[in-house]
Amino acid sequence: MGLLIENGLNLSISESCTGGLISSSITDVPGASGCFIGGFVVYSDELKKDILGVDDRTLEEHGAVSYQCAYEMVKGTIDLTKADLALSVTGIAGPTGGSEEKPVGTVFIGLQRKGLDIDVKEFDLDGLKRMEFKEEVARISLQLLLHLILDTVSQDL
Repeated sequence: MGLLIENGLNLSISESCTGGLISSSITDVPGASGCFIGGFVVYSDELKKDILGVDDRTLEEHGAVSYQCAYEMVKGTIDLTKADLALSVTGIAGPTGGSEEKPVGTVFIGLQRKGLDIDVKEFDLDGLKRMEFKEEVARISLQLLLHLILDTVSQDL
């Protein structure tokens, strides 16, 4: 949080499969209110559409667990909150809900620095129990977020 605050940056998050765990991890850190705008837990497709502006067509053609959905989620998060940095996450925690095309453990994490390109990363975390999956997705997300913060700070120097 110190790097964000020292550099006058703020952050917002949209989460699906982690159910708020990432936001909770951030707010566990003293001083988080100095840089964390807030987040959205958008578990249903309806909320992804109504709050973040994910397109109906995206959900119909690609599904809620997709590169495209994570992309639109992080874009909607930046657009709504005007944050400097944003993260989105959508995935299949299991033990049910997977398919041959998208097995349990599939997750997409979107990252964006306001005004720059969106980056979406895909991970396969097969074999984890539901809570292990959520914790691992949160850990990976926070690690990716740290890299985004460090890249942002170093580019601003």
